[in-house]
Amino acid sequence: MYNGGQAGLTFWSPNVNIFRDPRWGRGQETPGEDPAVSGRYAAAYVRGLQQPYGGAGRHGGHTRLKTAACCKHFTAYDLDSWSGTDRFYFNAIVTPQDLEDTFNVPFRSCVVDGRAASVMCSYNQVNGVPTCADESFLRGTIRGNWHLEGYIVSDCDSVDVFYRDQHYTRTHEDAVAATLRAGLDLDCGPFLAVYTEGAVAQRKVSDADIDAAVTNTVIVQMRLGMYDGDLATQPFGHLGPQHVCTPAHQELALEAARQSVVLLKNDGAALPLSRAAHHTVAFVGPHSQATVAMIGNYAGQPCRYTTPLQGIGRYVKTTLHQAGCTDVACQGGNQPIAAAVDAARRADATVVLLGLDQKVEAEGLDRTSLLLPGRQAELVSAVAKASKGPVILVLMSGGPVDIAFAQNDRKIAGILWAGYPGQAGGQAIADVIFGHHNPGGKLPVTWYPQDYLQKAPMTNMVMRADPARGYPGRTYRFYTGPTIHPFGHGLSYTKFTHTLAHAPAQLTVQLAGHHAAAASSLNTTKHLGHAAADVRVSHARCEGIPVHVVVKNVGDRDGAHTVLVYASPPAAAAAAHGAPARQLVVFEKVHVPAGGVVRVEMGLDVCNELSVADRDGVRRIPVGEHTLTIGELTHLVTLGVEQLAV
Repeated sequence: MYNGGQAGLTFWSPNVNIFRDPRWGRGQETPGEDPAVSGRYAAAYVRGLQQPYGGAGRHGGHTRLKTAACCKHFTAYDLDSWSGTDRFYFNAIVTPQDLEDTFNVPFRSCVVDGRAASVMCSYNQVNGVPTCADESFLRGTIRGNWHLEGYIVSDCDSVDVFYRDQHYTRTHEDAVAATLRAGLDLDCGPFLAVYTEGAVAQRKVSDADIDAAVTNTVIVQMRLGMYDGDLATQPFGHLGPQHVCTPAHQELALEAARQSVVLLKNDGAALPLSRAAHHTVAFVGPHSQATVAMIGNYAGQPCRYTTPLQGIGRYVKTTLHQAGCTDVACQGGNQPIAAAVDAARRADATVVLLGLDQKVEAEGLDRTSLLLPGRQAELVSAVAKASKGPVILVLMSGGPVDIAFAQNDRKIAGILWAGYPGQAGGQAIADVIFGHHNPGGKLPVTWYPQDYLQKAPMTNMVMRADPARGYPGRTYRFYTGPTIHPFGHGLSYTKFTHTLAHAPAQLTVQLAGHHAAAASSLNTTKHLGHAAADVRVSHARCEGIPVHVVVKNVGDRDGAHTVLVYASPPAAAAAAHGAPARQLVVFEKVHVPAGGVVRVEMGLDVCNELSVADRDGVRRIPVGEHTLTIGELTHLVTLGVEQLAV
C-alpha cells in the first residue's frame, strides 16, 4: 500500500489499554483485562508489525524497520463518554500501585520487550496532569526507565484539548512549552506547528527542546528507509497490489476467526450440530447477514465478506432465514419476532445470531447497560420456547453481555461468543457450529451481571475492592462477586487433563550486589494486623522457575488447549500489600490430538511473575509460600532469601 502511494509506514496501533470497565466502547480494540495477556500481546503485535532487520548500522545503532508501531493510549485511559464525563475532560485519579501492576504493564512490555518505535499519550489527565504534559511519564518512565528508541506522539489534538478544554495552561505558548519539555516529540494536529515559533520567541522553549523532538521523529523515518531513494531497490520494494488479498491471507483471516470463537455453554453436547440429523436449520437474528458489523472498528477494507447465513448455508440442505429484528437496536412493536418463531417451530435446529455493533459500543460511545439491546432477549426466549430441536445462541460483541437468562434457559443448549470475527466470520461461526473446527478460545474479560454497574462508576479508577464502601473491585484479579462467565472461561468439544511433570517446591532468592549484606533488604510490612516479609525486586537476583505440564486429550476429537498458570502470593503479603488473590503469570496454547499427550514447558521469572506492587508502586517479592494453580492442579513453591556476605 505504501509502495502504491496509498498509505504511510507508521501505524498508530496497537491499543493496549487495560479493558478495566465492561462498558468501555473501545474495549473491542484491546486484548482484554489481564496485564500479562495484554503485555504479551503488545510485544508480539509490535514485533510482527515492525519486523526489525539489518542490525546496527549508519542509523545510530538502531535496527531497520519494515513498519513502525505505536503503543496507545498512555495511560489509565479507558473512558470515552459516560454519564456526563468524557475523555477530553476526565481526570483519572490513579494510585502508584495501580499504575505499576495494572495500567502501565502492557506499555512497559510494548517498549521494553517489543521495542516499539512510538508511544501515544492520551487525552485524559492522570492525577491532575495531562498525560501529554507529564514529564515524569514521558521523559521519566517511557524514555528514561523503559529506554524508548523512537518518538512520543500526542493523540490527535491532545495539546489543544488540554489548553482549550482542560485549561491546563494560560496561553498557547505555555501549552507548547509544557508538552515539549515533558518529552512530546510529535503533535497529531496543527497546535505545535502554529504556536511553537511564538514559544521560542518568548523563550519558553529552547532550540534543544525542538532538536530533541525532531531527532526522535526523524530517526524513525530513517529506520523505515524513507530517505533511501528508489523504493524498488529497497528490501520491501517488490511488494505491491498482487500481495493484497492473496489466498493465504484470506485463509489466515478465517483461521484467526475460528480460533477466537469461545464456547460458553454446551448442555448435553448439543454442539456440534450434525449435518445428517439437522437437515433444516432456522437461522434468525439481526446479525444473521452481518457484513460490516463483523469487522468492528479501526479495520481496513475487507477482501470480501462471508456472512453467517452464507456460512451456515454451506452445511445444511434447507435454511429458514428470518431476521427477527429489523436491526441490532431491535426496538419497537414492529419487530418480526413472530416470523422467527414460526421458522424455529419448523426446523430441526435453530441458530440465533445477535449482540452489539458500533451503534451500541464504539469510540466516543460507552455503554450504559450490559443487557442485550431492545427486544433481543425476547426474541431468543420466544424462539427457544417454540423450537423442536436444539437452539444455539451466537453472540457478536466487543464487550461482555449479561446473558444470565440464556445461561439458565434449558431450551438454549449452546452459546458461542464470536467477538467481531472479521471478514470470514460467517464461515468461522458455521465451521464451529458443525464441528469442522473444535473451539478453543478463552474469554479475555470477565462477564459481569448487570447490577455490577450500579456498584462501580466508570470514573472510579481503583482496581482493588473496598467492601466497606460497597465497591466491588475490577477484573478477575480483584473482583470476587458473581459472574455470568469468569475470565478465562471457554469450553471445547473434547476434554483435557493436566499433570504437573516438573516444578520446584523450594527456591531461594539471592540479594544482588551491595544489598546482599544489608539488613534492610529483607523488609517486613505491617498492614491491618498482617505482617509480610519481602524483598525489593531491585535488590534481587532474578531467575526462572521451570514449570512443565503434561496435557492429555481424553476425548474423541482433536483440539487446541490453553494452559493457564495462575500465581497467588502468601496470604500475609496479599493482605499487607493488597496483592491480587491470583494473577495469570504464564500461558501457552497447544494442539493435542484425540487420545494424545503434549508436554508443555514454561518458565516463570521470579522477579516479574511472583512479585507484587506495594502501595507506593514498588515491586516486591514476598517471602513464603506461593501457590501455582493450573486448571484443577495446585502446586506450592516456598521462596526463601539467601543473605550473602559482601
